[in-house]
Amino acid sequence: MEELTKTEERIMQVLWKLKKAFVKDVIEHLPDEPKPPYNTVSSVVRILERKGYAGFKAYGKTYEYFPLVSKMEYRAASLKRMLSQYFDDSPTALVSFMVEETLSQREKQQLLDLLHGSENPAGDAR
Repeated sequence: MEELTKTEERIMQVLWKLKKAFVKDVIEHLPDEPKPPYNTVSSVVRILERKGYAGFKAYGKTYEYFPLVSKMEYRAASLKRMLSQYFDDSPTALVSFMVEETLSQREKQQLLDLLHGSENPAGDAR
């Protein structure tokens, strides 16, 4: 699965959220301010279609786009790519990095508690 550019990924995020959308709908749901031009978004959606990430249904000259690749599929491929490129295919190295670099002390303790079975996933004591 080909990696998406940041712009392509932002547009896919909207398609995943809306399930199907016309270009005007994609623009409306993009967080960007000012909103990107219609032709720019239309071009990116057509690139996503050529790459196999989005499909479309034609209504005359108007196209309604929808995702062909699920967010979960893209997430899995992205994680595999990140593991390979930055962590030498080691999930342990990835988890270690995340624990040391991104979790607060409280979150680390919650994770330890979860691993040892003393708390449920919601963080409520049993």
